[in-house]
Amino acid sequence: MTAADLTAVPAPRTAHKVTARRVLRSEWAKFWSLRSSWITLTVAVVLLIAFGAIAAATYSPDATATNGPPGPRSGDQDAVSLALLGATFASLAVGVLGVLLSAGEYTTGMIRSTLAAVPRRLPVLWSKAAVIGPIALVLTTLAALAAFQLGTLGLDGEKIALSLGDDGVLRSLAGAGVYLGLVAVFGVALGMLLRSSAGAIAVLVGVLLILPGLASLLPDSLYDSINPYFPSNAGSAIYALHQSSDALSPGAGLAVFAGWVALALAGAAVRLRRTDA
Repeated sequence: MTAADLTAVPAPRTAHKVTARRVLRSEWAKFWSLRSSWITLTVAVVLLIAFGAIAAATYSPDATATNGPPGPRSGDQDAVSLALLGATFASLAVGVLGVLLSAGEYTTGMIRSTLAAVPRRLPVLWSKAAVIGPIALVLTTLAALAAFQLGTLGLDGEKIALSLGDDGVLRSLAGAGVYLGLVAVFGVALGMLLRSSAGAIAVLVGVLLILPGLASLLPDSLYDSINPYFPSNAGSAIYALHQSSDALSPGAGLAVFAGWVALALAGAAVRLRRTDA
């Protein structure tokens, strides 16, 4: 064998073990490479800030809850509820983002390559949730803080004006970020469970917005018993500054909504393990 033959032999490739950290890094790279990620996150942040700032700037103490702007809660308004008026709309944006992150791979067929690289499958689901949840939490918490600070300018001198140092304000603003982070994970779970972007988005909208309205058709005694446990109602309790008589406490709301998210993740995990892509 000549020296030329020796140099022509290809070097052996190093086999890299599939680890949770590498799967997470892969999902992180995929997330930021998608144009939809940047656009949808921007929409969520803008909606949260814009609705809060506009609501505070146009606030009138003579306005009633029925003719005021639509919000996640009714009743007496305060500076925090005005600042978080856009939370409902932001939840749809981050939820859709979660759906696109998971169900989008089934639409394009990229999921086959992903699962071929990660045969155990479940790390893909956990990594997607671990990527989008903290990102949505941090960005929307900052947006909630910005909306509140801008709102203080419009509420200067009003009785409902508050500052960050007032009791419960920071907890409520951080709670909004926690809720929206969980909604993003909920979207990932629905996308993996249904494997259809359109179907998962329809279910997301139905669960968060339509279901509580349909439940109002039930008898009052039954409706009053189950209403606080609907996902959107439990979620809004997380960031409510004051607990109303017919709502859960912030801690209970967090536990209930996290339970809904965990249930969706469990369903997605079972289907991911048991059925082909």
